[in-house]
Amino acid sequence: MTETAEATATATAGGDVGGRRASLWGDAWLELRRRPLFWVAAALLAFMVVLALFPSLFTDLGPNKGCVLSSSKGGSTAGHPFGFDTQGCDLFSQVVHGARPTILIGLAVTVGSLVISIVFGTLAGFYGGLLDSVIARITDIFFGLPFVLGATVILVAFPDHGVGAMCLVLVVLGWTTMTRIMRSQVISVKSMDYVRAARALGAGDLRIMFRHILPNAIAPVFVVSMLNVGQVIAYEATLDYLGVGLQYPTVSWGLQLNVAQDYFTDFPHLLVFPALFLSVTVLSFIMLGDVLRDALDPRMR
Repeated sequence: MTETAEATATATAGGDVGGRRASLWGDAWLELRRRPLFWVAAALLAFMVVLALFPSLFTDLGPNKGCVLSSSKGGSTAGHPFGFDTQGCDLFSQVVHGARPTILIGLAVTVGSLVISIVFGTLAGFYGGLLDSVIARITDIFFGLPFVLGATVILVAFPDHGVGAMCLVLVVLGWTTMTRIMRSQVISVKSMDYVRAARALGAGDLRIMFRHILPNAIAPVFVVSMLNVGQVIAYEATLDYLGVGLQYPTVSWGLQLNVAQDYFTDFPHLLVFPALFLSVTVLSFIMLGDVLRDALDPRMR
């Protein structure tokens, strides 16, 4: 075996290369630190998360507070840089408070889908046979449901829903792709020599899965999950825009777009500002997922 091949094999198994402990995630972090796009995406997402967690840092008004109907659809004035919405509420404060449910749904749905995909994908790929067939057929059933249409039907059937119900519906419909990726990765990794060596040394199934397979199989699924956050946020906004998602008095960017669609020609600021914040958030997650994919896959560099 050549020196390069030995180093590659050692790195794959998590050994020492060049005097330091080899790690996929450690190498990825070294690569990410050199990417300006990573820092731009991380800074934008950090700002949006702070906006969602601590809206009081940016506005003194609460959601749907301080509204004056005489100011309805008014433009920018001193102290109100974004103008006013249709109810005469300060649009800047509404956009700030709209970040929380939107980002919360995106993160919660992605985490829930990721957990399901890791469990189902690992079990199906590791054990195969009947269990793999059953999970594959269940995945096919949910995969065949159109995402937005399926969510619309469910949400219309249960009109009294909030953030929790939205998260549950989107998780139920959104775990299939990551499960398929996880299954294929587990099948690939379980045939590696270090997994066979661990089994020969007497390691049990759980130890093999958690110690040897998951750390080496989860990277592609994690990348897809980062991209999925932006996708879920876009889906949530779409459902709000269609009028089947979150309902008043909840404040979200999608609801603001829903209200603004009838007034865009005469009052474009009602749509421009929530759309701008929504687009920046989605784009930031996509950029972060792209650079993470490149860092975790040396072939993409």
